Amino acid sequence: MSNNPRSNTSKKLKHHRNQDSDDVDGNPEVWVTLDKSFKQVQSVLDRNRALIQQVNENHQSKIPDNMVRNVALIQELNGNISKVVSLYSDMSSNFSSAFHQQHSNGHTGDD
Repeated sequence: MSNNPRSNTSKKLKHHRNQDSDDVDGNPEVWVTLDKSFKQVQSVLDRNRALIQQVNENHQSKIPDNMVRNVALIQELNGNISKVVSLYSDMSSNFSSAFHQQHSNGHTGDD
């Protein structure tokens, strides 16, 4: 079994996609949008991992210039965290809207 978070997320998404597909199958754009959003989130998280590694290296070096650089790196991290929150919020809203739109159109998966 893989310990790769991306692999686990992908498996969970596929499981939920199969499990709940009757609810939103009429709108495949929902899955395309979710997939794109998850990839954007993963890209930001990968960047954050690299930033954290750099911050740690700079801190361990105890070189004053590196410590000063950490200020900008940490500011970028904070901005990226806000970006991830925003992406997840948008995903939730988009999925919820699509789900409710599907049900309001009379598609309940019993077709």
